[in-house]
Amino acid sequence: MRSITKEFPGVIALDDVNLTVKTGDIHAICGENGAGKSTLMKVLSGVYPHGSYDGDIVFEDQVVEFKDIRQSEAAGIVIIHQELALIPELSIAENIFLGNENAAGGIISWDRTNRQAIDLLARVGLAENPLTPVKHLGVGKQQLVEIAKALSKDVKLLILDEPTAALNDDDSQHLLGLLKGLQAKGITSIMISHKLNEIEQIADEITILRDGRTIETLAVAEDKVDQDRIIRGMVGRDLEHRFPEHEPEIGDVLLEVRNWTVMHPLDGSRAVIKDANLAVHRGEIVGIAGLMGAGRTELARSIFGRSYGSRIDGQLILDGKELHLKSVHAAIDAGIAYLTEDRKALGLNLLDDIKRSVTSAGIDKLRKGMTVDQREEVVVAERYRSSMNIKTPSVNEGVAKLSGGNQQKVVLSKWMYTDPQVLILDEPTRGIDVGAKYEIYGVIQRLAKQGRGIIVISSELPELLGLCDRIYTLAEGRITGELDRAQADQETLMRHMTTTHGQEVGR
Repeated sequence: MRSITKEFPGVIALDDVNLTVKTGDIHAICGENGAGKSTLMKVLSGVYPHGSYDGDIVFEDQVVEFKDIRQSEAAGIVIIHQELALIPELSIAENIFLGNENAAGGIISWDRTNRQAIDLLARVGLAENPLTPVKHLGVGKQQLVEIAKALSKDVKLLILDEPTAALNDDDSQHLLGLLKGLQAKGITSIMISHKLNEIEQIADEITILRDGRTIETLAVAEDKVDQDRIIRGMVGRDLEHRFPEHEPEIGDVLLEVRNWTVMHPLDGSRAVIKDANLAVHRGEIVGIAGLMGAGRTELARSIFGRSYGSRIDGQLILDGKELHLKSVHAAIDAGIAYLTEDRKALGLNLLDDIKRSVTSAGIDKLRKGMTVDQREEVVVAERYRSSMNIKTPSVNEGVAKLSGGNQQKVVLSKWMYTDPQVLILDEPTRGIDVGAKYEIYGVIQRLAKQGRGIIVISSELPELLGLCDRIYTLAEGRITGELDRAQADQETLMRHMTTTHGQEVGR
C-alpha cells in the first residue's frame, strides 16, 4: 500500500500511509484507537472502494482497484471484522457459503455444501455439526467459523481485526495456533490487535500507526521487539508506569453485599452466585478477579437492579440503608451505575449521536415538562467531550463512527452524568489500546478521589493489580478470597480463582 490517504468530513483518517507485507508472513498492525488501523484494512479489502482514497494498492505485483469487497475476495483478500458478520439463525454451513453458494441453475446442493463445510471446519479445528445454528456457538467458535468462511474463498491474504478481543485465553491460543498453521500452508495474514503479548508471540513484522501516519515497521526477531518497544512506537513515549500515580483516600463502608445468592434466569434450580459477601468503601477501587464463567458479570448485573438472574436472595446495603431494587431505573436512581463489558451490544445505541449517548441514562435532568432541553444537552455533552478527551469533531457525530477507546469514554461519561455513588466497571478497557487505557485509569482514580466506590471486573490480572486497592476472587459463583494490594500477586490470585472452597479472607 503506497501513500494511502483517506479523509472523512472534518477528519484525515489516513495521511500518506505505507505498508509492505511479505508473502507468507504474519504481519501485525498496532496503534492507539483512532490511529487508522481498521480504516487502512477497509481500504485494502474494498470496503472503502477505489476512488474514495488516494494512493495505490499493489497485490501480487499488480496495481489493484477494488470497487467493492467482492472484487477483493475474488483476488484472494478476505477480511474478518471485529464485529463478526454471521447470521445467528442460519446454520454453520449456510454462514460459510453465504454469498458463495454451491448452486447450479439456481438450486443449492446442500449435500455438497455440508460436505465442504465439514472439511473446512476440520481445517480450523472445529468439531461441530455443520447444521448447528451459529447462535448456539460461543464467540471463540464463531471466530473459527469466520475463518472457515474465509478459507472457502481460496484466501491468499487473511485480515483479522482484533480477532481475540472477546476470547478467553484458551480460545485465543487456539486461534493463534491456527494462524501459525495457515502460515505453514502459505497463507499470509495481517492482524490488528491491542494484545501486545500475542503480537510479540506470533508476528513476523509489526507496522505501527499513529494519528493516521506510518511510524515504523519492525522485524520482531531481528529487532528484538518487546512490549515496551511497541508501546514506545504507539504513543511516542515510554510508559514506564502503565498506571497513573494514585494515593488512595479510603473512607467508611459505602456498599455492602451480604449473603447474595442468584439463581440462573432459565434454570431456577441452578445457583450462579452462591452466598457472596463483599464491601466497598468510599474512595476505594475494588477488583473482582475470576476465570471465564466464574460469575463476575452475573454478580454485577444482579446487583444493578436485578438485570440478571431469578430468585435473588441477600441484602444490598448502600450508605447504611438497605435497598430493594427491582429495576435498572431504580438502581440508577439509588446511585448505582454499571458499565457493561460489551459496549456495542449493551452500552451504546449505535444509531445515536454522541450527545444523546452521553445524556441517555440521566435524561431526566434535562427534562422540561414533556420535552428535553436540547441546548443544555449539547452543553453537557461538550463538557464531557472536553474533560474526557473524546476525539470527535462534533458531539452531533454518530457514536458508531468513534474508535473503541472513544466509545468507551462516551459510555463512562454517560454513567458519570448520573452522578453515581457506586460505579461498577465490567472489563472497562477491553479492546482499547495502552494510551486510552492510561486515560481511563486516570478517570477511574479521579472518581475514587471524589469519594465514590468503584468495582472493577477485569480478565487482565496485571490491570487489577495495578489499579485496585483490594481484590476479591470468584470461582464457580463463590467468593474464594479477599486480598489487599500489598498481598496480591498473579500467582496468589490464580490460586484463589481456581479453588471452589467457601469465602476465604486473605487479610
